[in-house]
Amino acid sequence: MAKPQKAIDVRHYDVIVAPHITEKATLLSEHNAVVFRVHNDATKPQIKAAVEALFDVTVTGVNTIVQKGKTKKWKGANYTRSDMKKAIVTLKDGQSIDVTTGI
Repeated sequence: MAKPQKAIDVRHYDVIVAPHITEKATLLSEHNAVVFRVHNDATKPQIKAAVEALFDVTVTGVNTIVQKGKTKKWKGANYTRSDMKKAIVTLKDGQSIDVTTGI
């Protein structure tokens, strides 16, 4: 008999925006870490709770980075890209998240 699925709080889907897949993020996966784009107002405890609930893993640490938006030009006019917050989530040894499959 299968275990009953516990309900996932809908707010967890608002905290984690998307996986952030780059060369550096791929190198971090060798050290049991995954990088996510998160909501700009998300806190470390919220990020930890969301990852544990959505992916059914144990999180040992969360580091966050706010990447400021670059100033660019388009057709001679200046504009600024939006700021982005990233979270580097370290998992317990032996656990992993496959970000290519989705939630």
